[in-house]
Amino acid sequence: MSALSPSRTAAVVVAAGQGLRAGGTVPKQFALWRGKPLVRHSVEALVQAGVTPIVVVIPPNWEPTAREALTGLPGLRFVPGAASRQGSVRAGLEALKAEDAPPAHVLIHDAARPNLPGAVIASLIGALDEAPGSIPVLPVVDSVVRGADGLRGAFVERDGLFRVQTPQAFRFDAILGAHRGWSATADAGDDAAVAEAAGLAVALVSGDERLKKVTFAEDLEDGTMSAGMVRTGMGYDVHRLADGEELWLCGVKIEHSKGLAGHSDADVAIHALVDALLGAVAAGDIGDHFPPSDPQWRGASSDRFLAHAGTLVDAAGYAIGNVDVTIICEAPRIGPHKAAMRARLAAILAIDIAAVSVKATTTERLGFTGRGEGIAAQAVATVVSKA
Repeated sequence: MSALSPSRTAAVVVAAGQGLRAGGTVPKQFALWRGKPLVRHSVEALVQAGVTPIVVVIPPNWEPTAREALTGLPGLRFVPGAASRQGSVRAGLEALKAEDAPPAHVLIHDAARPNLPGAVIASLIGALDEAPGSIPVLPVVDSVVRGADGLRGAFVERDGLFRVQTPQAFRFDAILGAHRGWSATADAGDDAAVAEAAGLAVALVSGDERLKKVTFAEDLEDGTMSAGMVRTGMGYDVHRLADGEELWLCGVKIEHSKGLAGHSDADVAIHALVDALLGAVAAGDIGDHFPPSDPQWRGASSDRFLAHAGTLVDAAGYAIGNVDVTIICEAPRIGPHKAAMRARLAAILAIDIAAVSVKATTTERLGFTGRGEGIAAQAVATVVSKA
């Protein structure tokens, strides 16, 4: 799979619509969704994935609003859009071509799809090893029929039918050439259509239901996230004890004859808590964000993983209500360290220590923890919607 790197992967985020179909007094891409402007959510996800530069194509005369919506995010350029989506995408691609070092790959994404999982980005870029383009799709699971004049018509076989999402990924020079060569008078349905018209093969990768498009006012209101809504996530992790390793638990270094072995610092308690927080906001698991195959995380402090999980909770529009961690081992004794552990977790997550619980138990010398071969931890996290 191709690795995302600043020199290889750029993005064009299409936020040039001027319609008010979703209600309000500003284009929907600048309206608030889960506490932030709609466009900011997907741009933040692209920044987090290491995509740069990012060209945001906006309505003419809306640059001050766009800059305010995306303030503080690095590597952004703003380009006025055209009368059609295809024209707006081409404007974004031409801006990338004008860079001193144009990218090898580009992601083209609609700002109206705010929840952008990192796993989809990785799959799309990986598929470019074999094809000049790739798009995320979901299978059609409902029955499909034709209709006319309000009456049911012929049944349509759904095998081979897919729902298409964005972002769509392409080798940069190939998709720029395709857009430059687009001669149809009608607007292209998506960039894959432009690519196919130029004879480019487009691979299909698995999409994600979270990439739902925000279209109408009720989507912005997001009925799945009413104020004060409570969600809960659970996490569990295990690491083996080994000679010559440091022992870190809940961000606290403990003196012991053995330490936990793992790709990072193997803080099993923090790893369980990270998964609990990610689970509460349906943001995948720790392996999605910090894969053990990636050498940059070798020996890394798990504090970074937990801080990132807290950031994702906030980005999803939630606040942490409380967290509860249970460490399962025969030794060392956890009791003398619980106060320090609670304080450290509270500091990393920037929450009150009263919202942090750390407990310990044994397995009465049963199983791998009872034999002193490893340490396990489980965690529960509760989050509360802010909007």
